[in-house]
Amino acid sequence: MAKKILLLSDTHGYIDEKILGYCKLADEIWHAGDIGSLAVTDEIAKIKPIRAVYGNIDGHELRSVWKPDEIFMAEKVKVWITHIGGYPKKYAPRVKEQLAIVKPNLFICGHSHILKVQYDAQHKLLHMNPGAAGMQGFHQVRTMLRFEIEGDNIKNLEIIEIKKGL
Repeated sequence: MAKKILLLSDTHGYIDEKILGYCKLADEIWHAGDIGSLAVTDEIAKIKPIRAVYGNIDGHELRSVWKPDEIFMAEKVKVWITHIGGYPKKYAPRVKEQLAIVKPNLFICGHSHILKVQYDAQHKLLHMNPGAAGMQGFHQVRTMLRFEIEGDNIKNLEIIEIKKGL
């Protein structure tokens, strides 16, 4: 049976019933940093299991709970989540150095507030950035990604868009 994942990032301390409603439909929630407040991950954790990393805006309290990187297996997919990662051909220097060592099948980051899903043929991985689910930032639409992992397949990818201010 496929594992349903909700992927979000850059909440910047914002959580609402719309986000929590999507959390209820997932098996796990993954947060790619700039959480903003432990209240965000605490609310999500009341509903479903959460994996998260801290981002550049996250202070000591969040950094004492979450790590800068999560590397784990989801079914048969090796996943690496970090906050500042860049994207294929323009990875952050730290990420570029580690990709050949970690060898993820799925690389996830946040930070840019720009939703992007792209296959990286050089590193043989799927790159995902869910954009920003929070209210803070230049983005006009709040975004998240929903997908399923079954065995070594990442499937049924959906973009969730919520108009900013709603």
